[in-house]
Amino acid sequence: MNWYRWDNEKLILSLLVQPRASRDEFVVAPDSICRVRLTAPPVDGRANAHLVAFLAQAFGVKSSAIDLISGVKGRRKVVCIHKPIKIPELMRLLIQKPDS
Repeated sequence: MNWYRWDNEKLILSLLVQPRASRDEFVVAPDSICRVRLTAPPVDGRANAHLVAFLAQAFGVKSSAIDLISGVKGRRKVVCIHKPIKIPELMRLLIQKPDS
């Protein structure tokens, strides 16, 4: 299973989040889950809020365009990004939008 899929204009990502990292970054491998390292601690929803803000900035959308579908209390998360404006450089070659 890929760590991403397109559903019309929505990009669905399966992520493994590592809180309390030294910096915010993506770690991507073509055939496995996408890892996201975040500086925020996993306390009182701070890591989830930081994840949404990080993804919004990376994909060029507002925070309201990102839904946390599953994994609110765990490290494995599934997120939906509605109409991403841009794809982060690290992911650009791996994430291909199907022709509509």
